[in-house]
Amino acid sequence: MTTGIEDRLLGRVRELGSVAVAFSGGVDSALVLAAAVRVLPAGRVLAAIADSPSLARAELGAARGIAADLGVELAEVPGTELAVPGYRDNAGDRCYFCKQAVLGAIGGLAVRRGFAHVATGTHADDHRALHRPGLRAARELRVVEPLAEAGLGKRDVRALAAAWSLPVADKPSAPCLASRISVGVPVSLGRLGLVERAEIAVGARLAEAGIRPRDLRVRLLGRGFRVEVDGPSHTAVEARPGLAAAVVGELGGLGLSGPGVVAAYRAPALAPPP
Repeated sequence: MTTGIEDRLLGRVRELGSVAVAFSGGVDSALVLAAAVRVLPAGRVLAAIADSPSLARAELGAARGIAADLGVELAEVPGTELAVPGYRDNAGDRCYFCKQAVLGAIGGLAVRRGFAHVATGTHADDHRALHRPGLRAARELRVVEPLAEAGLGKRDVRALAAAWSLPVADKPSAPCLASRISVGVPVSLGRLGLVERAEIAVGARLAEAGIRPRDLRVRLLGRGFRVEVDGPSHTAVEARPGLAAAVVGELGGLGLSGPGVVAAYRAPALAPPP
């Protein structure tokens, strides 16, 4: 079932010769990293992650574990996005400035270490997203996209990751903490930390009620905030009188201001197929 996509991906990665993979710990970049381990010589594969305030500590820990399991060195480069005015302004193209900073730093590391390419986990479906300014930055920096170039979409990625027994095969998407801050609300160190603490608190409160969301976001809005959980978890919250109000109240105690609501999470929209 996965033979065709496996052959296409491994063939594309083999052509690279050496690669530094921009690694997040998610299934997409993990699959690229695993492919590189399979077809490139030892010492010709590097994982690189930007350690910045927009990366949740739990995600950093998970990335370290996956790289170690694959036997790949994980280089941690300082994330400098907050020094970029366009990133902090959060005017709708924040991801462009973020990818410029992150992929630029990883590219510099790759040059210093003698790696021929920087690769991301961008897949074919990402190019159908309605708004992905980060892809423009990747093009400008000549970053390679083995998954997209081999024609793999998200379903293919998960299928091949499962076939290779990668522990993240079914891991939900985990965008950076800055993605929780609404356009027009400036990104700051304080707001990023607030989002991380809020999501930890919500996860703990729901776990006490026997609810463990697959998807969980706490979004800072222009006025107030919104807690989003996947559909089944939202249904479970609604079935427990007072739980949503308790979650909102607890977040108010953490410092989130304005009205709050618990709602169902909806994945970002894709453009219709051509």
